[in-house]
This record gives sequence, C-alpha cells and structure tokens, in this order.
Amino acid sequence: MSDSIEKKPAKIVLRELQNKIAEEAWEAKKRGEKVGWCASNFPQEITTAMGIPVVYPENMGAAVGAKGGGQRMCEYAEGMGYSGDLCSYSRINFAYADLKKCEEMEIPFPDFLLCCNNICNCMIKWYENLALEMNIPLLLIDIPHLDERTCDEDRIRYIRAQFDDCIRQLEEITGKKMDLEKLKSVMEVSQRSSRAWLRAVGYMASTPSPFSGFDIFNNMAVANVGRGTIEAAEAFEQLADEYEALAAKGESTFKGEEKYRILFEGIACWAHLKYTYKALQTRGINLTATIYGPAFSFLYGNLDELMAAYAYVPNSNCFERELELRVNDALKNKVDGAIFHMNRSCKHWSGNLYEMERRFREQTGLPTIVFDGDQSDPRCFSEAQYETRVEALVEIMEENKKKEVKA
Repeated sequence: MSDSIEKKPAKIVLRELQNKIAEEAWEAKKRGEKVGWCASNFPQEITTAMGIPVVYPENMGAAVGAKGGGQRMCEYAEGMGYSGDLCSYSRINFAYADLKKCEEMEIPFPDFLLCCNNICNCMIKWYENLALEMNIPLLLIDIPHLDERTCDEDRIRYIRAQFDDCIRQLEEITGKKMDLEKLKSVMEVSQRSSRAWLRAVGYMASTPSPFSGFDIFNNMAVANVGRGTIEAAEAFEQLADEYEALAAKGESTFKGEEKYRILFEGIACWAHLKYTYKALQTRGINLTATIYGPAFSFLYGNLDELMAAYAYVPNSNCFERELELRVNDALKNKVDGAIFHMNRSCKHWSGNLYEMERRFREQTGLPTIVFDGDQSDPRCFSEAQYETRVEALVEIMEENKKKEVKA
C-alpha cells in the first residue's frame, strides 16, 4: 500500500479479515474440500499449517446472540428436547444443525469435528452429539485440568501424543499432509500475533486507557480464528500501534470521562452488549482489565511449550493461578472495582465464581458486584438488576475516591 493512501483503522482491518476467513471456508466447501467445525481453544496451529479450513460454532453463537437471534435459536433447540440449562452456544448450534439455516449468520456444514475440552466438558458432549447426529468423525484432544500451577512433563507427553494422533487422522480424512517446516512457520506467526494482541490490550494499563475495554470483545475474534496468519499478525500490530499513539497523547476511544476503572470477569453478554456497555459508559466507567480477551493468545518456544500453553487457558488452570492472574491484572491496570458475570451458560467458569469474587475482594480490597446473565441467551439477563448493581458499585467507588483525597 502506498504511503499516500490512508490506512484503514485496525478494527476495520480485523473485521474484514474475519469475513475473509469465513468466505475462504465457504469457497473451500464449494471446491469439495473437507471442512471442519472446531472448538475455540483447539490448537489452531494444526489446521493452519495443514491448510485445512475450519469454522467455529462458538463464534457463530456469539454473533447470533449479538445480532438478536439467540432466543429464537435457543428456543428452537429446546423444542427439539435440549435442556435450557445447556450452553447457549451449543443450543444455537444444535438448532442450526437441524434447521440448516440462520438469518443472522451461517457457516458451512462440517465433514469432521475438532474438539478440545480445555474450555469445559460440555464441549465433549456437544461435539459427541453432533458426530452422532451427522455421522461424521470426531477428533478429540483431551487436556486435563491443572491441579498445580504448572503443566508437568507427564501432561505434556499425554497432550503431545494426542496432538500427533490428531495430525495422523486429519491426514487420512482430508488427504492433506503435515509439513513440519510449515508448522514451525505457523507457530512463529502465531507468536507474533499473540505478542501483538497482548501488547494492544496491555495499553489498558495507561491512564486514561486509550480505548474502551469493550473494544476487546469486538476485536478479539481474529485472535481465535486466524492467529496463525500473517494478516492477523499485521492487523494486531497495527492495533497495538494505534493504541500506543493514543496513549502517548492521552486520548481514548472511550466516549466520555474515565471516572472509574473496572475489571470485568467472564464472557460478554453478547445479546446485551450495547446495554451493558452503555450502563457503564454513561457513568464514566471504563473496562480496563479482563481475562477473557487476552486468553486467546498463546506464547511458547517449542512444541512441548505449545502443549503446555493450551493447558493454561482460563477454564483449565488451577484456581489459585487463575485468582492470581485476576488480582495482578486488577492491580497493574489500576482498577477501582470489579464486575463478575454469573454466566448461566458457562457452568465451569461460573461454578467457582462466587469464591473467585470473595477471594479477589479480600486480596485487592476492591468493591465487587455480581450480576446474572448469559453469553447468548437474552432471557437470563435483567436490565433492572444490572442497573441496580452497577449503581451500587459506583457509590462505593466514589466513596473510596473521597477517602483517598482526604488521606
């Protein structure tokens, strides 16, 4: 691109790249290539290096929820007999698998399934059910939950054996071969993307933050679906440079004065993203710390470290390490309080959330609130409850600021 041509903002580049990756999967399907449905924290290095197109039902679930179709699709799945207690992403996916259409977003249908249970064990049953209903192969990489702070050698060997077996099975299914030099190159690019994404979100520590923390939710998709591509690495580097420039000038994409800074714990309420943002923004509250977005970065030096990296995703980590990450993030990013999303869908994440909130509050001394919601089912969220809890948090944060001034 000529220097005389103004660059598109990184958020536009990322959106276009996300659309391009989706279009390429559709084109591959039309050419007769094997296409897979893939869990979000499945090692993307495998499919990227092998040139195997995959799409992500979780991303579709988030998009459908954000575009207003979550309730309709969830209710359809419940009419099929699926429990309303199941993850809303899975219910949206089950409905789509049966309907074969969805006005908000569609993805090509799969020839095989790639599952990884470092997110939650619901993923296994979800994908087992799809494999049974569609009569297609399911490839699973089992990553045991960590009971210590570090991933030991036994776990690494166990994960590596499955990694190798998955490659063998994909070669048989797709007819494509793994090129180890290509894998090495993809790993290097993935590191470049991950470092750039972490640099970008790291500018939340600036005062004021150069962006609204909700921008993370809008910009994170490519960190999931295209992390191993040069285009993703360049887009995230551009994003980080844009945030750096804003921070240097003391400017921000956040609309309004940044009176309070908070940690937001959990997955966004996609169906109520605008409302949850506005309720904070109108009160001068900016999200400046979150585990969710940065979690889609994986740092490693070699294949063994890659195996360990996929054991360190939030829901696979031991509780003490997860608590430490949040406490450190809150202190580093100078937050005044925290909001914990009790997500009905994500049982694993929400199961220890009250203890996480209690321990976080004890260790940081910060005020916290908990609200009920769901990632894509709008029926589980109450505007009145959210408003009341946020208002209570503002009152406590304001009192704390007055005490700091007097001190």
